[in-house]
Amino acid sequence: MPWYALSSPNDPKLEELADRFQLHPLHLEDARSDDERVKVEQTPQYTFAVFKPVRLKKSGETAEVTFSTIDIFAGRADGETFFITISDPDCSTSQEALTRARREAADAKPARLLYLILDTIVDLYFPAIDAFDDQIDVLEDRVVANPDPDVLQGVFTIKRQLVDLRRVLVGTRDATLHLQRDPDSIIDAEHQPFVRDIYDHLVRLLDSVETQRDLVNNSLDIYLSSVANRTNEVMKVLTILGTVVLPVLAISSIYGMNLKGLPFEDSPHGALYVSLMALVSTAALLVFLRSRRWL
Repeated sequence: MPWYALSSPNDPKLEELADRFQLHPLHLEDARSDDERVKVEQTPQYTFAVFKPVRLKKSGETAEVTFSTIDIFAGRADGETFFITISDPDCSTSQEALTRARREAADAKPARLLYLILDTIVDLYFPAIDAFDDQIDVLEDRVVANPDPDVLQGVFTIKRQLVDLRRVLVGTRDATLHLQRDPDSIIDAEHQPFVRDIYDHLVRLLDSVETQRDLVNNSLDIYLSSVANRTNEVMKVLTILGTVVLPVLAISSIYGMNLKGLPFEDSPHGALYVSLMALVSTAALLVFLRSRRWL
């Protein structure tokens, strides 16, 4: 069976293959689109599939997840079986999937090759899930120990990447379900159990992503609670300080109004007596606050 491996959807070879195997113009348009969603579509002659291999880039404790695209045309036209792939040669995940399929390309049916590529793509989602697990563990520790704005930025970054990953996984799950249920799909009865196994893996991946989203949301709640508690502590200290100096401010304000008949007004030791009065009232207030466990 001929396998046509293209590295770009703009390759002139694709137009030749489209004329030869009657590829639908809308499928060619999807193959040339940079942001096409994951999907599987069926025509009487072939199956068209769009998958999103994951790209995992680690840098210290952080990991960045992006996605490439691999387009597949697999079927039979005018009595000739064909298999066409369009993938980014710089994407290691795509190349690993294609390499695994090429080992059996000589005598394999299109259904087998499609299964091998999809199975490799799905298996390589697991390292991304593990990377997010490690990031979330570090994030949870930082949220408790030092809830600064950088931690909040990390929370939102992980949330955004998990949303992207979930969207791709949901699309891949639906595409896998389509391969199982469509009677005209390229996947024959022999390979149905293998595709169901891929579906099970995708369900597990989605469960993991949902769990991770809950953990990230919990980390965000802890961050907000920690910031609120820190603010409350600051306000508590300021309130206590303001309360402690209140007797001194009251006494000094009264004696600063030049009123007649105030105690110790004519005494040569008036300043000392007023100072002692302020100290005693402040000490009494501190004892009161301590007795109510407010201090």
